[in-house]
Amino acid sequence: MIELKSAEEIDRMAVTGQFVGELLAELREVAAVGVNLMDLEHHARRRIRERGAESCYWDYTPSFGRGPFRNVLCLSVNDAVLHGLPRNYALRDGDLLSIDMAVGIDGWVADSALSVIVGTPAPDDLKLIEATEVALEAAIDAAWPGNQLGDISAAIGEVSRRYGYQVNDEFGGHGIGRTMHEAPHVPNNGRSGRGMKLKPGLTIAIEPWFCRSTNKIKFDEDGWTIRSADGSHSAHSEHTVAITTAGPQVLTRRPGHDTRPGNRSGQSAATS
Repeated sequence: MIELKSAEEIDRMAVTGQFVGELLAELREVAAVGVNLMDLEHHARRRIRERGAESCYWDYTPSFGRGPFRNVLCLSVNDAVLHGLPRNYALRDGDLLSIDMAVGIDGWVADSALSVIVGTPAPDDLKLIEATEVALEAAIDAAWPGNQLGDISAAIGEVSRRYGYQVNDEFGGHGIGRTMHEAPHVPNNGRSGRGMKLKPGLTIAIEPWFCRSTNKIKFDEDGWTIRSADGSHSAHSEHTVAITTAGPQVLTRRPGHDTRPGNRSGQSAATS
């Protein structure tokens, strides 16, 4: 069942989204060569606790994974793209790190992710991150009332093809609001003009992710971390978005957010 949120409820989700965006921006700055993934995890735990928020990841037990997830971040490095299990690993120069988090405040949830290069960026990795961010913005631009869900999916798929990447259909975006995962599923590829009509009050997490040279994935022994099947690097971008009569409202926009791919040196890649 799809629940449409009122303007007041969207405002309450926006409070959560602002915190998520601010914390992701913090984590992006904390991530540096030599920083341990567990340092990022504990930084996020402390900030979530101080805010009085609740992690949607802690004790999360989906059909995959081994036992409940006992962390507040998904930290995916290089060929890992989704659900990366935080571990004792010091970031190295050139690592491509994806950070994903979802929290709830006063019963309303927001979910967002970004990818960043630590230290010296490789041009291919910059291009990969750029593709996910451009795809995310294209999908947001398609999220107008009266359009259809397939328009969002098609926008992501079109960007992926333009950049030369394939799309994996197993994991995509989702509805969000009172819980982290609600209906509908939001595929990262599709046909425009198909699917449910977008109505004001619909709140969704849009999350394009691409692997550099494959659309196949594999799971680590931990049952959580998803990697590209061929070991190529991967990137992931995500925002929580509300469909409103005035157009799409991004609830998790980060302070100083730019649609071009970020790394700690501020460089960007060309689209070709």
